[in-house]
Amino acid sequence: MKSAQYRVPNDAVENRARFITRPKFHCNSICTIPFAKLFLLLSLMALFAFRATAQNAPPPPPPPAPAAPEPAPPGPLLTEKQLENLVSRIALYPDPLLAQILTASTYGNEIPEAAAWADEHSNLKGEVLANAIREDNLQWDPSVLALIPFPSVLDIMAKDPAWTEQLGNAVLVQRGDVMDAVQRLRKQARKYGYLQTNPYCNVVEADGYVEILPVNPAYIYVPYYDPFVVFGPPAPGFFVGGAIRWGPAVIITAGFFPFGWVHPYFLWREHTIYFDRTPWSRVWVNRGYYVHPYAHQWVWRAGPRVEVHPGPHRR
Repeated sequence: MKSAQYRVPNDAVENRARFITRPKFHCNSICTIPFAKLFLLLSLMALFAFRATAQNAPPPPPPPAPAAPEPAPPGPLLTEKQLENLVSRIALYPDPLLAQILTASTYGNEIPEAAAWADEHSNLKGEVLANAIREDNLQWDPSVLALIPFPSVLDIMAKDPAWTEQLGNAVLVQRGDVMDAVQRLRKQARKYGYLQTNPYCNVVEADGYVEILPVNPAYIYVPYYDPFVVFGPPAPGFFVGGAIRWGPAVIITAGFFPFGWVHPYFLWREHTIYFDRTPWSRVWVNRGYYVHPYAHQWVWRAGPRVEVHPGPHRR
């Protein structure tokens, strides 16, 4: 009897033979598979598209141009004498009115139209005038609207636009020098006896500065005087008491509070103008966008200015 021998099963032999005789995998064989062909085609197309896009991409935008430099203030700074000549016609105005004039002068382009409106509506007074300003939707700066109750003041500014422009520029660029010039003139007028307390205003000296304050804050009187007279020594026998005349009272009602009439005043030592307890900070650099934060903000209605209240010269 022959010894049993180990025999590999036929299935294993066939599988091994099949593995040995299977053809080797070649790269080009992928082309025989339809899905692989499609994948390869799409990949090639994407590669070519990427290269074409990279070659045809627009050049990067040029760097932004540098911002234009802020224009310098017009002309050289004014001297002390020039500033005194500039402010001589308004130096003896009461402080609240003077504050409105100085700030409004920086909006000189709005003055002529405002002066014309104020003249045409000069028959309106007090709260009636304030309501007309609101109902006509006047869109000038509040400092300009504050002067509408004073048509004579606006008329002076409108008839001499060169003076108004020069004053406005000086306020924006040399505010401290402007205020100092006012003080020098007031001290001269006080020294020669022209500027004194009277029924229209209180003349107060505080810390070396001369203030001209209304006797009643709601009643503002406009002074009329000749600068060549009141800022120099009086001639022998000249009656100094008649050198300054006062116009009729202008009543400032609550309707004018949005225009800075709550409490306009100066801090002369600090060279600061205050409206509603907030310093007015418009200067040459920010003149294009500065908006003063009034306590009673003036808000225009949407839409243009209208004419609801025709003046006395219209029909």
